[in-house]
Amino acid sequence: MKPAVFRSTLAVSAIAIALAGCLQDGGAISPSHAAGASPAPAVAPAAAPAAAPAPAASRYGLPDFSALVEQVGPAVVNISVTQKVGRGGATSGEDPFAGDPFYDFLRRFGVPVPGMPGNGGGGGGRMPEQIQQGVGSGFIVSPDGYVLTNAHVVDGASEVTVKLTDKRDFKAKVVGVDKRTDVALLKINAAGLPFVRTGDAERSKVGEWVVAMGSPFGFENTVTAGIISAKARRLPDENYVPFIQTDVAINPGNSGGPLFNLAGEVIGINSQIYSRSGGFMGISFAIPIDVAMKVKDQLQKYGKVSRGRLGVAIQGLDAELAQNFGLDKPVGALVASVENGSPAEKAGLAPGDVVLGVNGQRVDNSADLPRIIGEQKPGSVVRLSIWRDRKSRDINVTLGEQAGEKLAATGGAERKGESASGKLGLTGRALTAQEAARLGVPGGVVVEGLGGPAAKAGLQPGDVIIGVNNQPITGIEQFRKLLDAAGNRFALLIQRGGSRIFLPVRIG
Repeated sequence: MKPAVFRSTLAVSAIAIALAGCLQDGGAISPSHAAGASPAPAVAPAAAPAAAPAPAASRYGLPDFSALVEQVGPAVVNISVTQKVGRGGATSGEDPFAGDPFYDFLRRFGVPVPGMPGNGGGGGGRMPEQIQQGVGSGFIVSPDGYVLTNAHVVDGASEVTVKLTDKRDFKAKVVGVDKRTDVALLKINAAGLPFVRTGDAERSKVGEWVVAMGSPFGFENTVTAGIISAKARRLPDENYVPFIQTDVAINPGNSGGPLFNLAGEVIGINSQIYSRSGGFMGISFAIPIDVAMKVKDQLQKYGKVSRGRLGVAIQGLDAELAQNFGLDKPVGALVASVENGSPAEKAGLAPGDVVLGVNGQRVDNSADLPRIIGEQKPGSVVRLSIWRDRKSRDINVTLGEQAGEKLAATGGAERKGESASGKLGLTGRALTAQEAARLGVPGGVVVEGLGGPAAKAGLQPGDVIIGVNNQPITGIEQFRKLLDAAGNRFALLIQRGGSRIFLPVRIG
């Protein structure tokens, strides 16, 4: 079975990268929910903030985490969540008993059941409420009761209870959630609480020891340890979080718990696992604390997260593309297309530009750009360092709201005409004027057949070639001239479906 990425749901189908932290009754991976808890006292007794632990001592050649756990443990909390749902998850307007085999059996034999549609049971067809409960983890980030956890832990919760290590329970208010980064901020009515110190995730190193604390499978205050396996991991459909990968044992119920370094500083929030079975298999992922704290600050101040928007579709560069654009090494984010009317278009950003930095912050790969832009305030002016025509330059862009990078308009072709063949090994036809206008280009070549270098480069029938080495195509003859002048290494800009991408081509 091939692994796939999925967010935790009410069923346990764990074959993939799953949200680590939700433990529903029966051990299922799901949004965390919990039973009701004792009322929170109006004012909590004061407690000392979590202090920095002494360096881990060596015992029998192995690290000893006991001092660290004693000092930071009181700031780690258990989160119980209650969610009220209708049976089968049915919503208003649906038959709440549809698909229920027990209901089908009774209806087949004409047995009236109160609350079932048409049975006069007084329920009016409305579904009975059911309670789902689960647990997750979290940690206190300030002495006045702010708690960080995962968004999926409290998603859809009707009641959230935070339990401290001293056995006190507090009803929590969900200040805000950000599903894009999977971070949530809670508030409990207490003061003088122990709280964690945050570290610098950027300075952490692959191979260093880290410690996780949380409530796997509901077992509170569980400590596990391991090492950082990799940094800046990009997961499918995750554009804003450069995950910290570890081999620390993380299981359902750990979600939202802290990942500590040996200095007792939180460097991440345990969020996801890679699993074929639903349990720990040696690969866990944590949200870097710097990402989480930026989200926390916005949630605390505004109750939501606003992100800057540039309005481009981007792709990464490999060694060949970098060489085609005159770069010494494959760094930056290659602009494949620019949305009409977007902040990028207004600032003069163009397809073929390579964004190398934002306000002096380097863009090492394409995945860095959405995160960096998203962290900027909408309406702010940012300075982009770009590479264009084999030269570096700076341009200023006033960002819009939201960081949803959309793709360009689609285009199609049906009429056959002039062919283009040669050293590329392809046949095709010129775009009609109407097709070119629909795509917003002066011209292009629709690929109809291919072989040789074109096929090896990854071109496909139906692709529309609209540029060679960032020079726009106006027709078949001009396309041939551009190919002749390009030599044996060049980049083609193509329109494929709803997106534009550059493909490096090597002849011979």
